[in-house]
Amino acid sequence: MAWASYVFVKANIRMRNISVKAYIKGMSRSEKAFDMVRLFAALADRTRLRLLNLMDGREVCVCYFVEILKQGQPKISRHLAYLRKAGIVRARREGKWMHYSIERPGDKRANAVLDATLLSLKSDREMQSDLARLGKACCEPQRFVSLQGAPVPAEVEASRRASD
Repeated sequence: MAWASYVFVKANIRMRNISVKAYIKGMSRSEKAFDMVRLFAALADRTRLRLLNLMDGREVCVCYFVEILKQGQPKISRHLAYLRKAGIVRARREGKWMHYSIERPGDKRANAVLDATLLSLKSDREMQSDLARLGKACCEPQRFVSLQGAPVPAEVEASRRASD
């Protein structure tokens, strides 16, 4: 990618108070570099890794996360928002239900990190246990009071996974 952009810095220096602001000119939003630091920060939390593991290849309603992870809805929603801001999760509303799935970053490096992370989660016992509980919840949602009437997680289309 050719960078026709330039950076300029504005500095304010006062007694014991120094502030620096950097500005990037000439770069459109579409050319903005993927925030790898934010991605790594998003992957540095066990709860967020468990959420990604449950979403791998499927779209899941937030109520399933609450039931399987045995954590409160506000905490789950906060972690999902963090993953969305990192650019690796998308949300879709269907009536009163919020569905979440993995969104592939446009950056090749970020995609490679995400793929490696998801692959490594497959061998973790806790992650395997979460997937087993998701399977039970999907097959028998009537056993779980919190899942009464909830939509069953759906597999994400292979074409969407590959292109995203």
